[in-house]
Amino acid sequence: MKEHKGVWVFAEQRGGKLGEVGLELLNIGRKMADKLGDALEVVLFGHEVKSLVEELGEYGADKVYLADDPLLEVYRSDAYAILMKDVIEEHKPSILIMGATSIGADLAPRVAAKVNTGLSAHCIGFDVDENGLLVGEVPGFGGAVIASVICPKHYPQMATARPGFFEKLERQVGRKAEVVEVRVNIKEEDLGIKIVGTFREEAKARPIEAADIVVAGGYGVGGSENWKLVDELADALGGSAGATRPPCDEGWADLESQMIGQSGKTVRPSLYIGMGISGAMHHLVGIKDSKVVVAINSDPKAPIFQAADYGIVGDLRQIVPCIIEEWKSLVTYP
Repeated sequence: MKEHKGVWVFAEQRGGKLGEVGLELLNIGRKMADKLGDALEVVLFGHEVKSLVEELGEYGADKVYLADDPLLEVYRSDAYAILMKDVIEEHKPSILIMGATSIGADLAPRVAAKVNTGLSAHCIGFDVDENGLLVGEVPGFGGAVIASVICPKHYPQMATARPGFFEKLERQVGRKAEVVEVRVNIKEEDLGIKIVGTFREEAKARPIEAADIVVAGGYGVGGSENWKLVDELADALGGSAGATRPPCDEGWADLESQMIGQSGKTVRPSLYIGMGISGAMHHLVGIKDSKVVVAINSDPKAPIFQAADYGIVGDLRQIVPCIIEEWKSLVTYP
């Protein structure tokens, strides 16, 4: 549809700081915009966030639609969805992508419903086809296949993407983005959600998506008693501990902060060690950019060995203590 032009990225911010996923999506957005011959444009909502425009420009944005108002300081689904609908209807983008974060996963379907379009959720790849349509790559059937999804008749074409799947562009210091001020015609009494207070909990450990070494365990670890081996190896190596979904469901690991895979975290460490992990596709998509993958599994036919650079076949209860002991004998800490 010719009246719809431009590739948009929603730049999520919290507390006046840009979320990493928005910067990551500027990379893929830049590639699609260049292929289409369109501008790469960013939508930024918040309060006292104009200073973030400079950073967005240096990471590839050509234009920033800025809505700066006290009502937007803390994310509220009704306020953000109403305002996003207004901005879309006025400026008519062709493509809009958001991060599949807690905010993006809440906001994207609300916006799609308001503007009567489709939504490809939790994409792991993007492209535009010969007709200029957005193609979102979405894992399906438990991760066994990758489906290519298009929305040919409704605009904007919308999608969300998992944080960590795309690397940020190299920052070009001094690069500028045009700013378009967005008028906020929303009043507090129009909103059904009221902010009564905010609380910020500090992270107790380094996030696994930022860790250089990740040790992950699967259902094959065998139980909560054995799970301490995952934590002990991660601690010994100075890394972070992760998990597949079954250990999280069993309560051995934390679903929100430790699950790796299609519906969890994406990691790209220098070293990834998988213990008792079979290697299902929905987990492998979360570790695909790991530089070195080591698998420990008692089943020599486990699919994870096909994705591993090094494999150890055997009982992890015997193997892991030996690795820890050997590592501690080789490394001394001040």
